[in-house]
Parts: sequence; structure tokens; C-alpha cells
Amino acid sequence: MSYRVAVVGATGNVGREMLQTLAEREFPIKEVIAVASTRSAGMEVSYGEDDVLKVRDLDTFDFRGVDIALFSPGAKVSAVHAPRAAAAGCIVIDNTSQFRMDPDVPLVVPEVNPDAIARYKKRNIIANPNCSTIQMVVALKPLHDLARIKRVVVSTYQSVSGAGKEAMDELFNQTRAIYTNASINRERFTKQIAFNCIPHIDVFMPDGSTKEEWKMQVETRKILDPDIAVSATCVRVPVFIGHAEAVNVEFENPISETEALGALRGAPGITVIDHRADEGYVTQIECAGEDSVFVSRLRADPTQPNTLSMWIVSDNLRKGAALNAVQIAEHLVKHELAV
Repeated sequence: MSYRVAVVGATGNVGREMLQTLAEREFPIKEVIAVASTRSAGMEVSYGEDDVLKVRDLDTFDFRGVDIALFSPGAKVSAVHAPRAAAAGCIVIDNTSQFRMDPDVPLVVPEVNPDAIARYKKRNIIANPNCSTIQMVVALKPLHDLARIKRVVVSTYQSVSGAGKEAMDELFNQTRAIYTNASINRERFTKQIAFNCIPHIDVFMPDGSTKEEWKMQVETRKILDPDIAVSATCVRVPVFIGHAEAVNVEFENPISETEALGALRGAPGITVIDHRADEGYVTQIECAGEDSVFVSRLRADPTQPNTLSMWIVSDNLRKGAALNAVQIAEHLVKHELAV
């Protein structure tokens, strides 16, 4: 079978990556439709190496006859149009934060909780987790199966592409301004992002955490295990693509470095590159354009029993968004759930 697939938010960073990923992975397409806001309607976007799609207007687009829609237009837009698409019989895979904590919407990372996908029929919507959550739970899953995780403390180093194309432009323009002695303008970020790190992603919560940090806490529990405690500090760094995370994991049961590395190497979606030498680890520049979640610097924490530390890196536009959504669609097709 082949499917009619709509990509909503097709002109954004993630939407373009979704189109590229569908083509690269040869998803069984009968027709692919690029959809975006009224101001983007009529623009052209690439699909694969040769095809160009004319963008359709989301406000007037009729989802009847569309089998699967990959949404990444922003939470407020998804709140309006994802239920409209679902009501028309389309299965929505939504990359925004809008439906993630809805109890009737499965929150899915295919390497971690693929069985949850089958529960989409209550709303006809499946939620993609936050990019920083996705890469972390992919790495945590095989370790949780091995020794059961009690607590996770994570500090993230998140690229500007997670905040959209305008954020990438701001990093570029500020960097250029520094070298040309021009004025530095701030629009997307609360402080200068060039040559700086900003410990502030999304809005602040009443307890002093940011919403990005809250997302990592609640999403990890929904996807992996409600009993896992998560403490997160999320930081925006002057990198264009790729998120990195320093993760400290406490387990209920003893676990050795050798056992952990073996479990990680045998798990889907993970590449372990861990050599205790110069260049024996993966950085954000090296993960850009790659599908894997990379794990490096795994070691025992000498200050706490049954505890390991590690470094996790992934392309936030691919596995952190577009690839995860396409993998969900592939699961629907493979298991004949998209009927």
C-alpha cells in the first residue's frame, strides 16, 4: 500500500527535515502534500532530490483523504488544526508540545515504547516528545531494562535550531556582528547567544524551573516509567544543530560499566563511541545529519552507589523531531494500524 501524507509546517526547520526524511527512507508515498501558514502558501519546498512541492494554505486545507499528517507548526496552531485533521480521518503525528501530556494521546519514541502507538484511536493523534527528552530516553531504555532507574540528573546543551530558523539566523548575525564590530541585536533570545550560554529555554514555572526542564521530567515519566525522578537544567548554547546532554543516572540495582556498555551497544537507535582518549567521544558538530543517538564518556560515579554518568548527543532536527515522527508513521504502516 501507499499513503497520502501531509507535512504541516513544511517551511520550518522540522517540516523541511520531515520531507527530507520521508524521501530518504522511501516511505510508501502515494502523494505528499506540503502545508503551512497563509503567509507561506505558494512557496516551494523540496521533496527528495528532484521533486518540488507548492505549499498549500493550512487554514483552507481539507484533510479528508489524507492518511497521515506530520505536524510541526507550533503548539497553538496544532491545537486548532490537529483535531480538525483527526476528525477528517487523518492520523496526526504531532511534533509540538500541545498534546504530549493528554492522557488520551500516546507519547511515543519507537525504540522505547512502540506498543503505545496502538492507543492513538481515542483522539487519532500521536505526540512526538520534546527533542531533548527523545535522545535521553532512547539511551535510558536499555539501562532501565537492565537495572531499573531511580533518578536522573541531566544538564542539556541545546542548539539554537531547536528555537527555529530565526534563532539560527540570530546566532549567525550576532557572530558576524562581533567580528565586524557592528551592533548586536537580540530578538529570539533573552541574552546574547553568540559566544554565550543561556540557562533559560521556554518560560519560567512557579517553582523556578523552566518549561523545557518540566517537559523533560514529565515526558520521561510518561514514556519510560512514572516512578523515575528527573532533575533537569536546560541550557541554550551557540551551536547551530545538535543537542548534547550530561546525564547522571542512579539505579535501584548494581550495574557495571561493562554491562551498561553492552546493553547500549545492543539497543536500537544507539551508537556507542566511547574511547578514553583524545577525540574518543562524539560532539554536536559530528552528530548533525545523523540518525543515531550517540553515547560517550560512560563511567561510574564514585560519589554514589549504583550510579553512572554519560554524555548523549543527537541531531535535534532528525531523531529529536522529524525522524522520530517518520518512524512512528513507519510503525503504523508496518503493523497495519493506519487503516
